[in-house]
Amino acid sequence: MEVELSSPDVGGALSALVGRLRGPDVVADIAAAVPHDVVITHDGKRLFAYAADKATLAAARGAIESVLDREGMQASVRVSRWDDDFGRWHQTDPPASEQEQQAEDAARREADAIETRTLVVSSGKLVREQVEASMQDWARRLGLECTLIEHPHLLTTQVAFTVTGPRRRVQEFANGLRAQERATIRTETTVMLSPL
Repeated sequence: MEVELSSPDVGGALSALVGRLRGPDVVADIAAAVPHDVVITHDGKRLFAYAADKATLAAARGAIESVLDREGMQASVRVSRWDDDFGRWHQTDPPASEQEQQAEDAARREADAIETRTLVVSSGKLVREQVEASMQDWARRLGLECTLIEHPHLLTTQVAFTVTGPRRRVQEFANGLRAQERATIRTETTVMLSPL
């Protein structure tokens, strides 16, 4: 949940509000309404509350709105949920406007567009098989087609992974390969895009 104050945060009013939400001077019912498993942060004139379920977030929202009303602070409230498939926040309350929904639909279509990308890494001979097995398993879990080509050299092997699938999943694969790189291999400086 994101709460944005309508007026500037003069004198740190939001910082004081965050402190009072959990402090001993808060009315008992408000303190009880903000469960300890709600994470509250703020940035300038925006307050963020994170909770694992709707009921907990609703209780926190009620407590926050009560304090804002009592303090005479005007604010807009937006509730979002994390979308694991697309790796971003999806606004649920208030519902997105028609224009926002169209932009979100376009972004989803873009993320689901099928693409083929070839990523090239160099691997030491002793860890090559582990790297290949790990990355092919990661591609299977992401639902990607994955082929590899090896170019053996004296002490290292250059491995090209060609993956095909939704753009967002291909990017996850590329991120996983970079993580694997940091752990066990050295990636070539160029990531080649294949026209296939």
